[in-house]
Amino acid sequence: MSQNTPALDFRAFVERLLADGDAVAIEQPVDPHLEVGAVTRRAYETRAPAPLFTALTGGARGHRILGAPAGLGDPRQGTAYGRLAAHFGLPRTATPRRIVEHLVRAMHADPVAPVEVPTGPCKQNVYTGDAVDLERFPVPLLHQEDGGRYFGTYGFHVVRSPDGGWTSWSVARTMLRDRNTLVGPAMPQQHIGMIHRMWRERGEHTPWAMVLGAPPAALAAAGMPLPAQVNEDGYVGALTGSPVEVVRTETNGLYVPANSEIVLEGYLSSDETADEGPMGEYHGYAFPDGKRQPVFHVEAVTCRDEAILPVCAAGLPPEENHTVWGTMISAVALDVLRRAGLPVDLAWCSYEAATCWLVVSLDRARRTELGLTENELVESVADVLFASHAGWLVPKVILVDDDIDITDIRQVVWAMATRSHPDTGHHPFPQAPGIPMVPYLTPGEAAAARGGKSVTSCLLPEGFRGTTASFRTSYPERLQQRVMENWTRYGYPAG
Repeated sequence: MSQNTPALDFRAFVERLLADGDAVAIEQPVDPHLEVGAVTRRAYETRAPAPLFTALTGGARGHRILGAPAGLGDPRQGTAYGRLAAHFGLPRTATPRRIVEHLVRAMHADPVAPVEVPTGPCKQNVYTGDAVDLERFPVPLLHQEDGGRYFGTYGFHVVRSPDGGWTSWSVARTMLRDRNTLVGPAMPQQHIGMIHRMWRERGEHTPWAMVLGAPPAALAAAGMPLPAQVNEDGYVGALTGSPVEVVRTETNGLYVPANSEIVLEGYLSSDETADEGPMGEYHGYAFPDGKRQPVFHVEAVTCRDEAILPVCAAGLPPEENHTVWGTMISAVALDVLRRAGLPVDLAWCSYEAATCWLVVSLDRARRTELGLTENELVESVADVLFASHAGWLVPKVILVDDDIDITDIRQVVWAMATRSHPDTGHHPFPQAPGIPMVPYLTPGEAAAARGGKSVTSCLLPEGFRGTTASFRTSYPERLQQRVMENWTRYGYPAG
């Protein structure tokens, strides 16, 4: 795959969206103070094209912002997942199943290591020392509840273990603190937190870079819950079929994708913290208080001419926390369950559930062959999934039979309402570890990063004799075809 494709070059990605009508260039002046966030949120909630803001009233002239880079499109066009599919070099019409299976196949392919090049588009402008000024960029205030302006909402951190054996690319937010510092989380359970601890134990700061406007496949890989000690850069090559080109940073010896829009370099302080947040979150809520978080010092900035800053205005789903992060979690969870020998057909983080539940469909024929009871399946899925990185991120698991299209939220709701027994269908796992950011957790559970986990069984009971009454199941196939062929003749719109 060429480096100038949408999956490996953010600028080519934006141009493709514009050409496909899945992005719109907004040429009238727009204020980064809340207006960018408001337009982006409206685009998510109406399934509108991604807004490309070209005449911003803040920051140096020429810089741009792309909102909703992986928002959903109009489902009536058959391209609802088009922006997400473009991250992986797939056609705009790719279905969720095709996307997830593509991601799983890449996990089993040989990693393709990145290739170092002497320079790249991200080096068109270089600022070091006193020339570093993050205010030159149109850093937006995305929600009126936010405690500050967020620079990094759709970018990834680059850190490397002290022995050089593990390079981690990971997605996490960063808030602008002043002209050369940012502040943001580095939780100990996350890979950036693990590597940060290694450097702290040596009494040193963590060499760090942040990539914004990254090759879309690289951004997606950085949001994938791969195991510790696995380098995401090799997965990008396996995913796209080409090694990602990287350049050496100006100051600290890390490597970043050459086709990036903006690169920040410096270090994550070993001991300095500052107030961060609050911020509208992926689970759809904004809370009144922020937290003390580590400080990132920026010692150099490199960027493309007329750089484009991508932003995610987090909140009610679906937005990028659900479409990208949720999809990557789905792929890893599916692979973990399959490798455990469980009769799993597909796994899917329903976007509407804000990455707080994972629906797993089970192959009924294989389940019968294996002779697994409902309780055995529940316990096996919980044991395997909740011990994985993907399972740590998702607190609720829903099991259904494979007659349910788990990527269709309407079918999932129907299954939950009609198949889950209120007494025997719900199985709590209070000791399972989990991400402490889930809103319903008690203070004690959040502090311990443990609890609030469950598996809900919507599996059909043994001996069930009913059949589904629907267009696909209640009419002869020949009649179904005739109805579809005559749909517009009946007076209905196409699609």
